[in-house]
Amino acid sequence: MSVNQNNSDDDLDITLRPKTLSDFIGQKHFVENLKVYINAAKQRNEPLDHILLSGPPGLGKTTLSNIVSREMGVDFKSTSAPVLTKVGDLAAVLTDIKKGDVFFIDEIHRLNKSVEEVLYSAMEDYTLDIIIGQGVAAKTLKIDIEPFTLVGATTRSGLLSSPLLARFGINEKLEFYNKEEIITILKRSASILKFGITDKAAHIVAASSRGTPRIANRLLRRVRDFAQMKGVKEIDEEIAKDSLKRLKIDHLGLNKNDIKLLEIVIDHYDGGPVGCKTIAISLGEEVDTIEDVYEPYLIQIGFIKRTPRGRVVTQKGYEHIGRVYTGGNDNEISLFTS
Repeated sequence: MSVNQNNSDDDLDITLRPKTLSDFIGQKHFVENLKVYINAAKQRNEPLDHILLSGPPGLGKTTLSNIVSREMGVDFKSTSAPVLTKVGDLAAVLTDIKKGDVFFIDEIHRLNKSVEEVLYSAMEDYTLDIIIGQGVAAKTLKIDIEPFTLVGATTRSGLLSSPLLARFGINEKLEFYNKEEIITILKRSASILKFGITDKAAHIVAASSRGTPRIANRLLRRVRDFAQMKGVKEIDEEIAKDSLKRLKIDHLGLNKNDIKLLEIVIDHYDGGPVGCKTIAISLGEEVDTIEDVYEPYLIQIGFIKRTPRGRVVTQKGYEHIGRVYTGGNDNEISLFTS
């Protein structure tokens, strides 16, 4: 089990990540509140309260966690819940933590149950209660640890147990970014990459970024590649459009897999309702990938709905891929929290 001092998003060049809250773009309301929480904790000389960050991938959960550690002036340690397979894995990390350190657990909804139960006392009382031995010979070993801040990140907050949720003093769901915020991020990133981008080009790339900074920066780097091979140092409208076309990403940010998902539900299942597992099998994807990566944005832009009987493509979804809307199915009662 490895724990990194400096965690990096797989799809985001570390040089493009903001390092301070003042540099962070988007999530304005939460960022303003977070500044207050951090300053208050520093005045009291106490660790920041435990934080739960939820929302689709790529919205800044890891970046914000790194920023919290820098703003608090403490070390940052990170891991992913599936890596913490044994209580000993967790104990090894927590006994090495210094006062106030930030401990980041990604995919926290996937914590092993026995590890999660040990985490309760660690979060609440800063102690580890570890059971040694079995049966009548079993003994509980209590180990004191330094006060720390746990930051949990999840795309599936509904899967967290009530006891774990109750131990987070700060609970925030990150939202998709608006177009202007993405444009600002793109211009900042282009500047760091020492590459120009016109206003029109920034609007085009932003519109295809699904309201997600990670996707915006990934698209920017690919569009930059195409511009560079044309021998220019600035991305203009023509280059942006041509690059996105070559990447098979449309003006709303839908890629070939998004389109295929809509086509499968419409062509094979009359527009739905159809279960997520069936869609996943048809696409050759995991159910978690459908629910965490594809669905949030398609729901956000109103192309599909969740219903008690399954997923349904709406009239907007039909029209986007040039299909004749048959009507009726998208009137199912939506379950937006399912």
